[in-house]
Amino acid sequence: MSTDPLSGVAPATDVPAAFASTVAGAFDHRVGERFTLVLSGGPTAQACYEALAVHRVGAIDWAKVDIYMGDERLVPADDPDANQRLVRQSLIEPVGGVGSFTPMPTDDDPEMCAAAYQRVVAAVLAGPGFDMIHLGMGPDGHTASLFPGAPTLRAGPDQLVMATVDPNGHNPHPRLTLTLRAINQARLAVFTVVGEAKRHAVHLLRSGEDIPASRVEAAKVRWLIDEVAYGPESAAS
Repeated sequence: MSTDPLSGVAPATDVPAAFASTVAGAFDHRVGERFTLVLSGGPTAQACYEALAVHRVGAIDWAKVDIYMGDERLVPADDPDANQRLVRQSLIEPVGGVGSFTPMPTDDDPEMCAAAYQRVVAAVLAGPGFDMIHLGMGPDGHTASLFPGAPTLRAGPDQLVMATVDPNGHNPHPRLTLTLRAINQARLAVFTVVGEAKRHAVHLLRSGEDIPASRVEAAKVRWLIDEVAYGPESAAS
């Protein structure tokens, strides 16, 4: 078993607001002129990006923000299930645009798409690096699209992006995902976890179980978990 990554973590009363404040703080303390931000998908991410879009309006110079994706479903860019569509609608369009947005390609063979984004990520990591990556956690403990038991968890040292499917059948669509090799090079990784459906996964984390989310070891890792998800395992139904 691994150690408890939630040691000392207290529940957040408003996860989206806490996320927005965290991004603003990371922007203020960025190491370079620009800010490289890696984003996610899902309902919690949408709430977080909507909160970020209206947080301290003017505090973040969005023209200095370069956005990338941590994972993506292999669906058209305008598909309702596309993470990039969520990011555009909930954050980029409301703030009036950003410095750049480089989504994962989804219009080719999965391995070709992965290879194309591998080149993108390698160039970023060789240059400015990732200032911050936003991650969620599924009920099964997956993060990005790193699923329990998937080959992506055994990626080689040079594999930064991989094509994947959920071997457990819980999550639809073939996907692309950053590997732990890429995620763990971020200066800051921020998890947002909300709701009763995530309570069992939070319990596994607190018990020191080896689930994909517990393997994130960026330079700094911050967990934003609401009181419901943080509740006792025995209360889950």
